[in-house]
Amino acid sequence: MTETQTPRDAFELLMAGNQRFVSGTPEHPNQDATRRTETAPSQQPFAVLFGCSDSRLAAEIIFDRGLGDLFVVRTAGHVAGTEVLGSIEFGVSVLKAPLVVVLGHDSCGAVAAACSALENGQTPGGFVRDVVERVTPSVLAARAAGREAAEEILAEHIENTVDLLLERSRTLAEAVAEGRLAVVGLSYRLANGSAQLVAARGLDAVVPAAS
Repeated sequence: MTETQTPRDAFELLMAGNQRFVSGTPEHPNQDATRRTETAPSQQPFAVLFGCSDSRLAAEIIFDRGLGDLFVVRTAGHVAGTEVLGSIEFGVSVLKAPLVVVLGHDSCGAVAAACSALENGQTPGGFVRDVVERVTPSVLAARAAGREAAEEILAEHIENTVDLLLERSRTLAEAVAEGRLAVVGLSYRLANGSAQLVAARGLDAVVPAAS
């Protein structure tokens, strides 16, 4: 199982895997029968990854990890409701993961839909509307700050999600304050596979993201 790690250790381990993925030299760790047997009784992931549900954003692939490494929670547009908060808290308080990652990406359909709804006044029907409405505040905040480019709006949404997790969850906020946890936001580029750091709470310093 994964040994106890600091938030920085976990972050560097995650980003090293992304760099291998970007360079085309994945190691596919912890994906064999031995690891399967090893993790069957229990799990000790080194990170909780809260990402968009987009089919091009498979966490274990883009970070070159395997069984038992990542506790993954995904919703369209990485919008966070109570079930998401509870799942992330479980990963931190019960499974003792020292890192929470909010993972967004370019060409996000939820962000694009929120931008479109603001421009033409039309929102999708059904529960998709709820997703769009939860992304809309990030779009408005970005535009109010003069950040109109798609990548700037995305970065705003990722950072807003990081802050929302800490504002709504006392469990996460206390863990960060005590130095047991870091919450970071990453922006993933679909074309080249790199994950760029756009927000960090609880890291004493920032290591370079993959380029």
